[in-house]
Amino acid sequence: MITALHNLKLISGGNIAKGKAVLIEGSKIKAVIDETDIPADAERKDLNGAYLAPGFIDLQIYGSGGKLFAGKPEIAALKRMEDDLLNQGTTGFFATIGTNTNDIVETGIAAAKEYRKVARGNFWGVHLEGPYLNPIKKGAHPDSLIKKATLAELKGWVEQADGVITMMTIAPELQDQEVIDYLHAQGIIISSGHSNASYEQGKAFLNKPIPAVTHLFNAMPQMHHREPGYIPAIFEEKPYASIVADGNHVDWPMIRLAKRELGDKLFLITDAVTSATEGTYQHRLEGDKYVMPDGTLSGSSLTMLKAVQNCVNRVGIELAEAVNMASLYPAKLASKPTKGKIEAGFDADLVIFNKQYQTLATILQGNYLTPAT
Repeated sequence: MITALHNLKLISGGNIAKGKAVLIEGSKIKAVIDETDIPADAERKDLNGAYLAPGFIDLQIYGSGGKLFAGKPEIAALKRMEDDLLNQGTTGFFATIGTNTNDIVETGIAAAKEYRKVARGNFWGVHLEGPYLNPIKKGAHPDSLIKKATLAELKGWVEQADGVITMMTIAPELQDQEVIDYLHAQGIIISSGHSNASYEQGKAFLNKPIPAVTHLFNAMPQMHHREPGYIPAIFEEKPYASIVADGNHVDWPMIRLAKRELGDKLFLITDAVTSATEGTYQHRLEGDKYVMPDGTLSGSSLTMLKAVQNCVNRVGIELAEAVNMASLYPAKLASKPTKGKIEAGFDADLVIFNKQYQTLATILQGNYLTPAT
């Protein structure tokens, strides 16, 4: 059976097109055609003029709906995240654990391995943000749990994980080269974050081999005209860089600057958390952001669609390009070559939303899902 989505505004590859139809067969996009060419035997779905975009991809999110995977890493928290994110149009995510005890990390690895067997399809793995960070740029991470990596400990986690660790944020300037080489050889995305790297250090390790930077501008040295610091190295080397587009973690002019400098390497994350009253990270919602008990800014309350909207309305990025930042560019970093675009042969992971930026439906692997009310 072929399904034809029509009467839509198609967002893909940096463009918005009208008068097109998208044919889905099984879990794949069969073709993008003119609306007038829809096969007679196709099952038609009228999108009533809504936007159709590639499903969003969030490579850093900690929890949702009152269940903080990063604090209590259990299967129920992954289930809550997966369901909530599908309601929001996110068809791929990395569940994130911040700097914590070895027990929490290992419990999270075990839960992720178990959940992987029954996951609906948008849970892609675990992002460990820490504990191998720079305490000088700890942010909301407890310095008592930050440490330097040892190859033995890291190998133990990676071997336990059986591929479920997909990304790691580390402070490269403090780690032995053998640790970086090992992560790279394992195919784990290495992202530099909570780093106090100098300009020279950044030039030495960015894309050599470290391909990414975690939440640009946050938890890193600020630029200075006599001590350039890490950020100019990022702008020159142009690794992939995530950014939290909520107006709290980064002000809008700085996102504009980052976009000018990094172009198609800048991508969106939510860095979203949820309220918690136990464990290492006791997040409290204050306005539209989360803070720790001492008032330190922690995670966001963003959805990916809200981050896209902010990029359009507050930063001045065109909608089609903001969608790329939420889908195509993270797909490329995550080595998902059949995700992030609406083209023949790509996965039928899609989001439907209206001009008010409300998610109307999500399509995951060709299955049409409407948000729970």
